[in-house]
Amino acid sequence: MTNRMTITTLAALLTLGGCTTMTDTQRGTTQGAAIGAGTGAVIGAIIGGGKGAAIGAGSGAVLGAGAGYIWSQRMEEQKRQMETATAGTGVQVSQTADNRLMLNIPSDISFDTGRADIKSNFRPILDSFATSLLNNPNTTVMIVGHTDNTGTDAINNPLSVGRAASTRDYLVSRGVPIQRVQIDGRGSYQPIASNDTPYNRAKNRRVEIFVMEQQTSSSALPQQ
Repeated sequence: MTNRMTITTLAALLTLGGCTTMTDTQRGTTQGAAIGAGTGAVIGAIIGGGKGAAIGAGSGAVLGAGAGYIWSQRMEEQKRQMETATAGTGVQVSQTADNRLMLNIPSDISFDTGRADIKSNFRPILDSFATSLLNNPNTTVMIVGHTDNTGTDAINNPLSVGRAASTRDYLVSRGVPIQRVQIDGRGSYQPIASNDTPYNRAKNRRVEIFVMEQQTSSSALPQQ
């Protein structure tokens, strides 16, 4: 049963990869549903000793399609806008593997060491970002603050949350509804570089902003 289930999942993914008539957005959405189906099949097989694979595949397809993020033309346009707005600033703008728009804001732009108040050269970037959010009302935002490992958790953890909160509050002051923005702080626990040099510690002191467009139940899979 397990071999049959694996072959079926692989065949589905190969079929999706060969749909050359799909747009990138359609292909990403459809592949998300297929991956959800495969995951559901595995879960069903585990729970049901192999008997639940078909049910798991069906429910997994619904979960994969309904719970994922989509990369729409609006998201692509927002990415281009932020790439233009942040050109030459050191801000990294990218699309994540799960179809979120990510802005990585380094500390030399965003916050002084040990501080949570926004620096002046961070404000124009947030102004442009707020405008793009207002032009894309179906998106939500997660802001995550990070620190290096200098100091204790008692200092770093609230500092990372404070930086995320300051970023959120600035966006709200520019008209972004507060209910669209969530914040989190990870302290020093998710470094992107070793903390062995001042340069690397500066890379770890950062704010990451994620923009998500949730796929809704009304999103239809494309016809092949």
